[in-house]
Amino acid sequence: MTRSILLIAVVLGSFASVLAQANETAISGQVYELDEAGKRVPLVGASVYWLGTSKGAPSDANGRFSLDLISGKDQLVVSYIGYQSDTLTASSQQNLDIQLLPDVTLDEVEVEYRQKTVQIDYLNPLKSEHISEKELMKAACCNLSESFETNPSVDVSFTDAVTGTRQIQMLGLAGPYTQITRENMPDVRGLSAIYGMVYIPGTWIESIQLNKGAGSVVNGFESVAGQINVELRKPEDTDKLYANLYANEGGRFEANLNWSQMVGENWSTAVLLHTKANAIERDRNKDGFLDNPLSQHFIGLNRWKYIGVNGFMAQFGIKATYLDNLGGQVGFDQDTDRGTTNAWGMNLVTNRYEGWAKLGKVYIDQPWKSVGLQLSGVYHDQDSYFGLNVYDANQQSLYGNLIYQSMIGNTDHQFKTGASIQYDKYDEVLNANDYGRTEIVPGAYFEYSYSLLDKFNTMAGIRVDHHNLYGTFVTPRIHLRYALTDQTVLRASMGRGQRTASIIAENIGLLASSRALIVQGDGSDKPYGLDAEVAWNYGINLTQEFRLDYRDGSFSVEYYRTNFENQIVVDLDQNPQQVSFYNLNGKSYSNSFQAQVDYEILKFVDMRIGYRWFDVNTTYGDTNLQKPLVSAHRAFLNLGYETRSDWKFDYTFNWQGEKRIPYTGSNPSEYQLPQKSPDFYLMNVQVTKSWSERFEVYVGVENLLNYKQENPILASEDPFGNYFDSSLVWGPIFGRNTYAGLRYRIK
Repeated sequence: MTRSILLIAVVLGSFASVLAQANETAISGQVYELDEAGKRVPLVGASVYWLGTSKGAPSDANGRFSLDLISGKDQLVVSYIGYQSDTLTASSQQNLDIQLLPDVTLDEVEVEYRQKTVQIDYLNPLKSEHISEKELMKAACCNLSESFETNPSVDVSFTDAVTGTRQIQMLGLAGPYTQITRENMPDVRGLSAIYGMVYIPGTWIESIQLNKGAGSVVNGFESVAGQINVELRKPEDTDKLYANLYANEGGRFEANLNWSQMVGENWSTAVLLHTKANAIERDRNKDGFLDNPLSQHFIGLNRWKYIGVNGFMAQFGIKATYLDNLGGQVGFDQDTDRGTTNAWGMNLVTNRYEGWAKLGKVYIDQPWKSVGLQLSGVYHDQDSYFGLNVYDANQQSLYGNLIYQSMIGNTDHQFKTGASIQYDKYDEVLNANDYGRTEIVPGAYFEYSYSLLDKFNTMAGIRVDHHNLYGTFVTPRIHLRYALTDQTVLRASMGRGQRTASIIAENIGLLASSRALIVQGDGSDKPYGLDAEVAWNYGINLTQEFRLDYRDGSFSVEYYRTNFENQIVVDLDQNPQQVSFYNLNGKSYSNSFQAQVDYEILKFVDMRIGYRWFDVNTTYGDTNLQKPLVSAHRAFLNLGYETRSDWKFDYTFNWQGEKRIPYTGSNPSEYQLPQKSPDFYLMNVQVTKSWSERFEVYVGVENLLNYKQENPILASEDPFGNYFDSSLVWGPIFGRNTYAGLRYRIK
């Protein structure tokens, strides 16, 4: 069984002659002109719309566009200031190449268009933030966990002060409550719930779609706080060659290479490679522990895509990941010190193999109708130890999702329906305690969408799944959108989410402490003897576009509340020498409010400013307390300036309010911490210089003010004593970090 899952997925993909996503009811293409040498030059901001309608979209920075098909419409109009408009017949099987000719009546045309790096789909009943590659390049986003430095919606923190692992939070809830998918298929979950974001290198990411609150039932029942969907670079629409090198003063070196190639008229392929090495021992705070573990990472992916005739499409891929992280006290030698109290060390070695495929068809004479099949398989093996804690785990997963999409009467009434299955086999052993389990969850769903012109949209869905250990899950969700004016959109959502917690993998930073793990289960066959987590999420948001001093901007305000019917409580307060896991017996909720303004304050100077407030409380034992290590208040500012000579300057400012620190009052006085952390400021800057479209260099500084949490490891001088704890991290632990890198591409 150990290799069978990957083999099944790869074989299915290899024999697939048709494959596509179920929602491939859109037509796409590129708008361009030819220069004097006959080479394509993308036209940015060209208007593409269906003849006789207002349904359209602008072309992006690469001249690319994507437009939903409309029943009875096949005439596409393409226009651009200073160029001759074109009208052409389009159908769903086409990937259009549209060349526009300069308007001969104009001697000279100068067109300026700056596409937003973060866009919101104003027609979607879900508030979806589209984060582009340009936005990701504003910071050194070496992997997915580092891709939200310029986004106020996602908080990033460290799991502990030893492993160097980053985790995210959304709506005040830990990362595992956010469903993370890769091209709308499950990705970061189970044993990879925390480390899995490192498995997605930043240079592989084409874009990210971020949705808060209840998501679509098509993607499963696990979303509680929201969904982050990652789109990787597509083989048919990416650079022929892209290389990226990165290094920082902490001794971290990375190299990335992406390559793509057309194979005949219908096939395209891409190879994405990533490697990371950290071989320099650093202990800048002089606590005797490495600031970052020594590491070696190798990640590779190969994907193929087929675009056929008559609406047939196909894509499949394989991916392999190897990680080796070695950390702990300076001078730790795992050959002689592992398993002893000579020195404290940690080592985590991961081998992960993935395969996936998508099969589907869009009906040419009925473009609103499509059918698709998604398949994926994962084999994940992890060997690790943290001091005297030994944690070995293995996960084998299979996923399938059959999706059918059509309409009822006309395209104002559309629906998606289908069936899915999720299979997970876990072998987990922590210090000789076996937490193995097998979960099998088949399910079915139906989702209905209604549109009234551009004024009103609703999307209502329900799915029913049967978990072999927990029984039946019923997941209703609804999303509403109403356009108060042409520039004002009001949205509301409500939905239920359920999930199985992988309590060790999701809290792996706690193993880097002397805390004893106490699981207060009921001894049943349920995972860890604990119940499934169940929560309801309610949300409302308002988005307002405006124009001030001839420049566009937007303002948004939102409020979300999450109520847990059951939650696996992670209790650090009962005893500083223990962490207890048990079912919720009381209330647990999260209130989240956020306001944000995006505006071009001066020509070529973009500003994003925001404020976020959290009220997150859980019943610990019989006492309701604020969730520890979560800031109630956060203020955010991002400024970006781009010159005509291809210099880019980006500045990010964060203020985080105080956080509650778990109880340490029963420790000896020298190992007691205050009840609250101080508030603090963080500043990041980056400067980028481009030479043509091929080559650019960037340098930056993270944590410019060099703010650090003093003594982030409790009792670091006695790591095998009763009071050692590296998990009480509320602020930055590495101080100022300078980095540099270069990018080279051939389009």
